Amino acid sequence: MIDPRTPILVGCGQVVQKEKDLDKVKDPASLMADAAKLALADTTIAELTGKLDTITCTRFVIDSPGSRELPINQYANLPQTLANKLGATPANTCYGPTGGNTPQLLVNYTAEKIAEGDQDVVLLAGVECFGSMQKLLMAGKTPESWNDDPGGTRIDIGYEKEGATKVENLHKLQHPVNCYPLFENALRGEAGRSVKDHQMFIGELMSPFTKVAAAHPQAWFPIERTPEEIATPTDANRYVGYPYTKYMNAIMAVDQAAAVVMMSVEKARELGVPEDKWVYLHGSGDANDHWFLTERQNFHSSPAIRMMGQKAFAQAGWSIDEIDIMDLYSCFPSAVQIGMKELGIKVGDPRSLTVTGGLPYFGGAGNNYVMHSIATMVEKLRANPGKKGMCTSNGYYVTKHGIGLYSTTPTEGPWKRENPATYQAELDAMDHPRVEEKPNGAAKIETFTVMHGRNGPEFGIVMGRLDADNARFVSHVTAEADIQSLLNQESLGRPGTVENTDTGLNVFTLS
Repeated sequence: MIDPRTPILVGCGQVVQKEKDLDKVKDPASLMADAAKLALADTTIAELTGKLDTITCTRFVIDSPGSRELPINQYANLPQTLANKLGATPANTCYGPTGGNTPQLLVNYTAEKIAEGDQDVVLLAGVECFGSMQKLLMAGKTPESWNDDPGGTRIDIGYEKEGATKVENLHKLQHPVNCYPLFENALRGEAGRSVKDHQMFIGELMSPFTKVAAAHPQAWFPIERTPEEIATPTDANRYVGYPYTKYMNAIMAVDQAAAVVMMSVEKARELGVPEDKWVYLHGSGDANDHWFLTERQNFHSSPAIRMMGQKAFAQAGWSIDEIDIMDLYSCFPSAVQIGMKELGIKVGDPRSLTVTGGLPYFGGAGNNYVMHSIATMVEKLRANPGKKGMCTSNGYYVTKHGIGLYSTTPTEGPWKRENPATYQAELDAMDHPRVEEKPNGAAKIETFTVMHGRNGPEFGIVMGRLDADNARFVSHVTAEADIQSLLNQESLGRPGTVENTDTGLNVFTLS
């Protein structure tokens, strides 16, 4: 007997916009409305729009902390704008927090609300039009129509908090493209691989993602690439943050929207949603690692992913070996590897690690990518009844995480998950290194990267430890000879000195 309050996903829709005429591109809310209409129609229930009690939207990247200096007018209440475009009059309009983890967090949150009887028929939707926005701004055109103030009261889910400290910001760690290579070099060190061997390892890891993207109808880059193409620096595939070439980086300059519809089993039966449309959320989890990058225990693990995985699988009564279909969050290869390690997926596992093709190839639709992976997962599971699926999500810099376990097989008993706050307290209490914001003295490199522009290497970033007390610090490498040395020699563990300068910048010099 299925509990009538059991939450299920019953509709999904995705759209991609590749319009080259900038005068014809749709604004984000209109593109999102297109995806929402597909998701509503996918349920097969006519006039479902009028039965929505809640509309919840993923937060725009440009609504995130640190992004408000963009010359873009913004939507004051995006879910209400969407409701107006659809002709819906929901009792609740909700807006998610910043982070690539948000879509899974919203599904988990909505499932809980449905199970508790607080919500019944919910549309979750998100969009990013960073591709068109970038082109419009470069053409000197301000997308003035990309805004709306429809009134209404918006419920903000979660909380907003800057992802980096002042010192981290000074050293440019607020940009994910600068952070994830630090994880990558730490992973290489942990694995004991040479630079050359690890570069090919990354290429072999990510090449299958491109094959999946090549077959996905909403992919931004439907191009299959070999491991050698991904791993080898060329004019078209230059280094961005060493050791990452361009083909290893999430691409945010895309126009993509996705939506899903959730409701209770009771409501689905009342409305007549066909059972072959139903997908159950068997397990869920949400957790954060130590919030700031400089405070992490190390740069090759994630206690939060490990913890949320344990909680989700315990709720479902499954094991990782039972998962048939999965989508590991893939903004950068290091995120994939850390997810694999913490969830118990071995290197060489024959199962595909993605259903979309991942953020570098399918498209990194800002905070909303995972809405696409969930929508695609729904389609895959419907086509394979009884199979078990998993989606993971990641926000900021391996900081915020979410997981969902899905199947067309019904859950048993009342839907109930452990309150994430209970295990978050355990994660927050974990030891971490002391951070020295103004370091001076002898030190060693813990991990590093070299950031590149179109004309070559520009500066290095070093996470290091002071010899005196093992305190951690972040610093830049500015001397050209030292930057080249980081690129040409094994630099993990290399000694040097760090100095806090008058500008506040910490500068590391190799011995």
